Amino acid sequence: MLWFRRDLRLGDQPALLAAMDAAADGAVLPLFVFDPALWEPAGPPRRAWLLRSLRSLDERLGDRLVVRHGDPVTAVPALATEVGAGQVHVTADAGVYGRRRDAAVARALAGTGGRLVATGTPYAVGPGTLLSGAGTPFKVFSAFERAWVAHGYAQPARSAAAVRAGTWAGGVRSEPMPAEPDLGGLTLPAAGEPAALARWEAFVEGPLPGYDEARNNPGVRGTSAMSAHLKYGEVHPRSLLADLAAHAGPAAARYRSELCWRDFYADVLWHRPESAREPLRADLGRMEVDAPGERFRAWQEGRTGYPVVDAGMRQLLAEGWVHNRARMIVASFLVKDLHVAWQLGARHFMHWLRDGDLASNNHGWQWVAGTGTDAAPFFRIFNPVTQGLKFDPDGDYVRRYLPELRHLPGGAAHEPWKHREGYDHGYPPRIVDHAVERADALRRYEQVR
Repeated sequence: MLWFRRDLRLGDQPALLAAMDAAADGAVLPLFVFDPALWEPAGPPRRAWLLRSLRSLDERLGDRLVVRHGDPVTAVPALATEVGAGQVHVTADAGVYGRRRDAAVARALAGTGGRLVATGTPYAVGPGTLLSGAGTPFKVFSAFERAWVAHGYAQPARSAAAVRAGTWAGGVRSEPMPAEPDLGGLTLPAAGEPAALARWEAFVEGPLPGYDEARNNPGVRGTSAMSAHLKYGEVHPRSLLADLAAHAGPAAARYRSELCWRDFYADVLWHRPESAREPLRADLGRMEVDAPGERFRAWQEGRTGYPVVDAGMRQLLAEGWVHNRARMIVASFLVKDLHVAWQLGARHFMHWLRDGDLASNNHGWQWVAGTGTDAAPFFRIFNPVTQGLKFDPDGDYVRRYLPELRHLPGGAAHEPWKHREGYDHGYPPRIVDHAVERADALRRYEQVR
């Protein structure tokens, strides 16, 4: 039996190959469990993406995917007993909840004479693998990356072509999937393994050569937008790394580094599970913060009066995704201009992101808040105006998501207050003065440093 989780693909799938090798009659029963502990907290974009990815997977399985609902500790052993499966194969889960759940499922299976077999990991280098020369977890990305490169990563497993006809067992009752949530005006790109591979191919053949420069400009299509495909395991990072090996130069090196960041944050969470909710730097956890109120709601809805901030927040609500540079800008604004706790911003992002990943999202927020792994101190505070002018100099990103500013040409869209007609179409005035709030943020920092 093969229990799919964050590995919704057939290609480069070690757990599947292990299940095929172990199946006495050559048939593997594919299973997905809708776990309330994961399904209920997920926002509409993640629910919709998961459902679409599962439908794509089921089609590739010949409509043989078996669906169950409930606690996997009960559901998985029950199905294994029902079909007489002595082994349940999975890709190892490195998450905080996933590790506890899998340990409980393993105990439950052992009680019925079964066994949970974990093969592979969703990462190029599994969390917990790399340690410093002193035998301690890495705290800084640069040192982790050096060890990551020196360690290397495996080549992709056998391709989906290795899945022979008749691999999938049938005749087992399957429960219906949940209804897809109403996304309102939010639109998602195609989900599933074929869509992931097509998107990756388009990136390699298109933006990749200029990635090291274009990746910081949210106004151009310079990134791969592969994060949701990686989150659900529709493609494995080692497949991407294998393709990148054929490309020399700074662009491919930069993309490899971004994949390393994903492994790094998973590794931090592995060693410090409390960091999903609490600051890694406990001293900064004592910093004075403001209660969320109308300013927080203005940030959530993209009406702060700072165009690049509002464009980022409206992109989130329109696409369930935000360009990485914009993520840093909007996070800095919430934490250091509005003085709201990073956890509230991280929670809002997790609700609306289609690629919401606990390790990457929450540690990314800690990086900006100055409470995490970054060596730079708290007093790095992004100026939303200069950030916009630097990374969206033509104003294309702002105008794409803020129709109220489409009448302003070029960089003028970043400073509507400087133009007589700047507010003619209903764009809101600034809710705070950045210079004043920056000084206040530094004052709060001095109190706890």
